[in-house]
Amino acid sequence: MEIRTVLFDLDGTLTDSGPGIMNSVQYALRQYGMEVDDLSKLRCFIGPPLHKQFQEFCNFTEEESKRAVDRYREYYSVTGLFENEVYEGIPEVLAEMKKAGLKVAMATSKPETFAKQIADHFNLTPYFDFIGGSLMDGARTKKSEVIEYVLEACQVKERNTVLMIGDREHDIIGAKEAKVRCVGVLYGYGTKEELKEAGADYIALNPADILDIIKDINKK
Repeated sequence: MEIRTVLFDLDGTLTDSGPGIMNSVQYALRQYGMEVDDLSKLRCFIGPPLHKQFQEFCNFTEEESKRAVDRYREYYSVTGLFENEVYEGIPEVLAEMKKAGLKVAMATSKPETFAKQIADHFNLTPYFDFIGGSLMDGARTKKSEVIEYVLEACQVKERNTVLMIGDREHDIIGAKEAKVRCVGVLYGYGTKEELKEAGADYIALNPADILDIIKDINKK
């Protein structure tokens, strides 16, 4: 069936949020006496749920990880949120989707309140029928849970009319668990190998490719 609903990840898919996320992680780690000289080592924090990544990167317990997320948000909520920029071509892609009558929603593991602030700041909100994310208490961070939440909010019943767009394996795995098709984008923070291994149905080199993929699907 043709695509009628498109879900977008936020970090690494709509915006290049790397600088703000990495600076926020560095701020949090400093509270624990940890200094990271090369910020690129913190790229692994872009995309996955934060508390899980703190556990993996720092070998933190679940409780320590939750506290680290609190420290992270001290910086992110004031400064890191806007150390960010929209990828070139994204506004045009979103505008074309709306013109074509597609339902467009955001499905991010980032707290929904931050996602809405970012969308407002970069004038992206008008393109979205719904913006869905995680909760500040750490609930609903798994990508499949976010997708389910967004589909329910948008009253989408037919999974085969949905396409999820994301740049990391978590987006692809979440889409598979939710039984929707997915596109892995290469302009973000994931590699082609990562996305293919996770099971991406399609690969986009740039934002414009997303439109071409949808057009090709809908021709069949």
